[in-house]
Amino acid sequence: MLKVFKTNSVDKKIKKIKKITMDCWMELTTPTNDEIDKVVAKTLVDKDLITKMLDVEELPRIERSGNATLIVVDTPYLDEDHQYTTIPLGIIITDNNYVITVSPKKTTILNAFKQDKVKDFRTAKKTRFLIQILLHTAATYLRVLKQVSRDIDQKEEELKKSTKNKDLVDMLEIEKTLVYFMTSLKSNDVVLGKLSKGNILPLYENDGELLEDAIIEYKQAMEMTTIYKGILLSIKDTYSTVVSNNLNIAMKFLAAATIVLSIPTMISSFLGMNIDLGRITEMDNAFPLVIIISLITSLLVAILLKKKDMF
Repeated sequence: MLKVFKTNSVDKKIKKIKKITMDCWMELTTPTNDEIDKVVAKTLVDKDLITKMLDVEELPRIERSGNATLIVVDTPYLDEDHQYTTIPLGIIITDNNYVITVSPKKTTILNAFKQDKVKDFRTAKKTRFLIQILLHTAATYLRVLKQVSRDIDQKEEELKKSTKNKDLVDMLEIEKTLVYFMTSLKSNDVVLGKLSKGNILPLYENDGELLEDAIIEYKQAMEMTTIYKGILLSIKDTYSTVVSNNLNIAMKFLAAATIVLSIPTMISSFLGMNIDLGRITEMDNAFPLVIIISLITSLLVAILLKKKDMF
């Protein structure tokens, strides 16, 4: 899909336009070959810069080809299973005043720009636009990480009530999200570090300060990811120990119960042998007596096991 946007020079509002014009922004999301060829014909950008961004495994980097510079960053993405992962977003800035964003999947990361919710956003200010995307991406990571923190707290409460396989699998999915985020944040931070040197793209007034804000946001996101990952690992280790301990308690209880319940069986089996037991067999209350002896013996053994912390 190809969409073209441009900020109006009068009211400074973002507008969707039909034709590709100077200082516009072209958004390509899973584009067709015809859409790619249309953009290439108008901007003279190297087609490979666009087509390679259709691969979801593209790594964050900066690449120069022909009349354009490609900056790739990883952005948070909510997949079909409602699990967070990351996908690459390519920002192409051309020497002939065009900005092209390319994404292999539909993402919400650029919605704020299209809805004119970003302060001082102008499609003509290409470097500023790039830095604003990076800053907005960092803010999105922080927002998603807060949701991940709430998910961890929720799963912890559920595990306190009952330990189910599904809860443990959900914890594993959260851990995978944090691993994806940490890897992507580190790579994005490297890209920002290269941009901050000013030899990739020219930095204009206030751009340096805005870029510094983006770098700080990424550092904070990495720190939060590290903290949440540590908390998650601690919870997993704790509940693994709890599960093992509960299993040991159950096995100990069953062993003690087996010992206590086997005593009446042993006594009745012994008395049931075809041997002479003397006067006890001639007593009218022999059966109740055997029951009482069995119960008393079982009770004494149970008390002894209780002292040994078997119950």
